[in-house]
Amino acid sequence: MARINLLPWREEALKQKIQEFGILIGFFAAVAAIIVGIVHVYNSQLIDAQNMRNQYMVGQIEFLDTKIQEIQNLEAEKRRLLDRMRAIEQLQTNRPLIVRFFDELVNNLPEGVSIYSISQRGANITIIGVAQSNARVSSLMRNLELSEWLANPALDIIQATDEVGTRVSQFTLRFNQVIPKLEGEEG
Repeated sequence: MARINLLPWREEALKQKIQEFGILIGFFAAVAAIIVGIVHVYNSQLIDAQNMRNQYMVGQIEFLDTKIQEIQNLEAEKRRLLDRMRAIEQLQTNRPLIVRFFDELVNNLPEGVSIYSISQRGANITIIGVAQSNARVSSLMRNLELSEWLANPALDIIQATDEVGTRVSQFTLRFNQVIPKLEGEEG
């Protein structure tokens, strides 16, 4: 008797191939999910590490900002102290100038000239006075021009008036106070 296989072998082979295909798809899906999970965890770790570095940098920037502010405050204090020192030095340097000014003024004041008012703004000095004649005012201006400590005399006003029966000249004179240069000094 001949053996004939009447079982549906083709359908079973197809079912087995479908089952193997499903197992392969499940395996590759699991491998893909694991790979995606690993990539996700790795990227999360990279993001966390970068966030930690960013936080560290923000902290360092804040620290350096406070240091920069301290340095700016110290530099402002330094400038203020240097300005004070310069002002004190200038006052110390200029202290004898007023004495020298009055000494020079008295030495250069010709006889017959009286001064009523003296005003000073910086190195600019204005005097108001009375002279017995215009020639005495001219003599005063020549003397001031020859002085080492006084310079650039300029007559603003000269006016002849009668006072107590005599004719006098009232005048306003401007000039500068200077500090003479020492020998060999430049500037």
